[in-house]
Amino acid sequence: MIKPTPNPPIRLFTVADGISTEDLLVNLSETLASANALSCDLAFGLEGSKREELLGVAQLIELAQSLADRVHTGIGQEYAASC
Repeated sequence: MIKPTPNPPIRLFTVADGISTEDLLVNLSETLASANALSCDLAFGLEGSKREELLGVAQLIELAQSLADRVHTGIGQEYAASC
């Protein structure tokens, strides 16, 4: 039997309310650094196109890390200017 509407997505993980933007960005940066380390470690154990694909993923993670760092730096500068 086909249902007329699909099941709504289930959220297994949520971010608690009340956490500062800086703390969220620090956690994001640490998570991205871990993902980058894992992908690089795995990529160096591979050869050929699979290695290249995983190194491409590592580059995307590094790009995301750069964006998070820029936001974090901007927030720090805004905070310093307001003091």
